[in-house]
Amino acid sequence: MDSPQPLAAASAEPSELEPAAAAVLGVEARARRAIRELPDELISQIAAGEVVERPASVVRELVDNALDAGARQIQVKLMAGGVRSIVVEDDGCGIPAEQLPLALKRHATSKIASLTDLESVATMGFRGEALAAIASVSEMLLASRAEGAAHAHRIDARSGELQAAARARGTSVEVRELFFSTPARRKFLKTDATELAHCVEAVRRHALARPDVGFAIWHEGKLVDQWRAASSEQRLSDVLGADFITESRAFEHSAGPLAVSGRAGLPEAARSRADMQYVYVNGRYVRDKLIAHAVRSAYEDVLHGQRQPCYVLFIEIDPERVDVNVHPTKIEVRFRDGREVHQRVRHAFVDALASSRSSAAEPAVTAPPTMQAQEPRPSYSAWAAPAPASPQQVGLALEQVRALYSPAAPVAAPESAPSIAAFVPQATATPLPAGDWPLGRAIAQIQGVYILAENAQGLVVVDMHAAHERVVYERLKARLAGSAIECQPLLIPVSFAATAEEVAAAESHAASLLRLGLDVAPLSSRTLAVRSRPALLAADDLVALTRELLAELSQFDASQAIERAQHEILATMACHGAVRANRQLTLDEMNALLRDMEQTERADQCNHGRPTWRQLSMRELDALFLRGR
Repeated sequence: MDSPQPLAAASAEPSELEPAAAAVLGVEARARRAIRELPDELISQIAAGEVVERPASVVRELVDNALDAGARQIQVKLMAGGVRSIVVEDDGCGIPAEQLPLALKRHATSKIASLTDLESVATMGFRGEALAAIASVSEMLLASRAEGAAHAHRIDARSGELQAAARARGTSVEVRELFFSTPARRKFLKTDATELAHCVEAVRRHALARPDVGFAIWHEGKLVDQWRAASSEQRLSDVLGADFITESRAFEHSAGPLAVSGRAGLPEAARSRADMQYVYVNGRYVRDKLIAHAVRSAYEDVLHGQRQPCYVLFIEIDPERVDVNVHPTKIEVRFRDGREVHQRVRHAFVDALASSRSSAAEPAVTAPPTMQAQEPRPSYSAWAAPAPASPQQVGLALEQVRALYSPAAPVAAPESAPSIAAFVPQATATPLPAGDWPLGRAIAQIQGVYILAENAQGLVVVDMHAAHERVVYERLKARLAGSAIECQPLLIPVSFAATAEEVAAAESHAASLLRLGLDVAPLSSRTLAVRSRPALLAADDLVALTRELLAELSQFDASQAIERAQHEILATMACHGAVRANRQLTLDEMNALLRDMEQTERADQCNHGRPTWRQLSMRELDALFLRGR
């Protein structure tokens, strides 16, 4: 009798099974696979996926090594945007011949030897992965000559063959056919022009931090960029352009183990993209959300819309207070005291942006004798109150603004709001000599919107509402610094769904929120209720403002978050309290506004980042009328 036949399903090939059954067998087969060590080559290729993303990654790593070797001149030679060939040559200390094979092994480095060294890294590289990772996805040759060696030696990373070579002291690394062994990665590369741009940017970032080192970039045998060793300011001008120097302000601040320096771009030089923002920590280019937030908060009331500031920031900090071993690309860092860094960076930029272009361009000028003989000019209270003779000016009866800007002595005629002229000294009617004031003397008003003034350079055009808005805003900030904002209880509390982090922040920062007029309390583990709001804040903004505040309070310094929110509320008050368009002003009133602008911080922009004034030089005016042609 024939033996029974096995079940068809058991003997069938996987392709003959039903899809569901095949999937189950596939899972079981994968589950039965034994644990085994990966080959060294595959390990290196996996690591290379983190370190080497594109040709620019190779350039960055090789230039890092050259700088660590003490190079004073570095040349980068590229072919096909770095895909076909990358050669980096330096005049550093070189590598002894017997250490060349070791230099190509994973986790082999001369820069750290213990955990203590890792916690205080002072070099650009330290992981010992770069050369091994690059060699695993390309054909690489390494040639080097150490000090005192009779000649150089070259090693082929793939075969390990070592032979004599000719070159001066230093090291040359040649990388050919990047990603030839992983063609799938090569498909993700962009055009040669795009990859070349990324390589140039990688060298540019190093050049900004090391003005004492010369850099040259060649592509297809042609010189693309070259930066000779120079002073710090000259290197900034060479790399970012002379316009960046004229459109930025230098700053430098040092305290304890932290030093902050660099240049802050003026608000009017802001760009639509964040492509001119360079941050360095101990000479290493980094991207850090904490620092980016600190800088952005310093620009928050001088930038218009979504414009991006230009800046170069150098942070020098004790290496033990910063962790650079966060990401294989070494572009991220973690600070031991992030709030201290945030505060120092923000204050450095705020101080750099405080003075206006008018005060920076012109020295302080003593007032004419006719002005000195007069009593001190009273406060600008009438700007916040409507004048009876101007029916177009309505909606300015803000009691809080008026109280802050009331003159030292009470003004007569309490039954009606005083006119602006009552608060402007008549001495300003005396013509001022041209050039005595940075913003000049007022000569006319156009359409009730712009003030025309004459100074030594030519014509100044002032947007009177934007200018006065900044003046009022800065005075409100000075008067209300550290004080609580007047609040208005809500008849029906506004509730909204909240995350656990937002609820925790609301409970721990309840007192700080009350300073802003916000009474926020939890209704449940996932719901918050707002029981009061700032008196001058629109109700529509309430939930958005609360969410934004809670997010900042949980991540950044509480006092700075509260200050930022307070400034937003004061900016709203200043906007409503500033003189409106179509308000006819006298020359005295125009001159009074110009003088206040000269004494007010950040007077070049209004609270929303719009420019408050523009200078038209005599050369520009002559060009309009073809004079001299």
